[in-house]
Amino acid sequence: MARPDMSVNIAGKLAKVTEHWSPKTVLEVNGLEFKAVKVKGDFVWHNHPEGDELFLVVRGELTIDLKDRPSAVVRAGEMFVVPRGLYHKPYAAQECEILIMDPPGVVNTGEASSDLTADEEWF
Repeated sequence: MARPDMSVNIAGKLAKVTEHWSPKTVLEVNGLEFKAVKVKGDFVWHNHPEGDELFLVVRGELTIDLKDRPSAVVRAGEMFVVPRGLYHKPYAAQECEILIMDPPGVVNTGEASSDLTADEEWF
């Protein structure tokens, strides 16, 4: 586990990601985990009742469909926060590299059962 006072090379961490929709925790700071992930195609509708989820797009473009709200388009260098409990479904037409920030132990598919549910892993 990386300590908060250590630098993390985000591009280097993302270069090690080999599977889509399989986040890898790279850092924990103040009780929040930062996860590197590559995404492409559709994810599943899900929510996270335990806390907000922040998406920071490093490369590419991410669309986040939101239940009963307009979809959000998040481009490289932009962030978007999905509020706690709100159902959402990320999508990327082309491969997109992102950082996700959420509380420790949060399952990537929330309470939804899916073959895209990832095990918690650290780089």
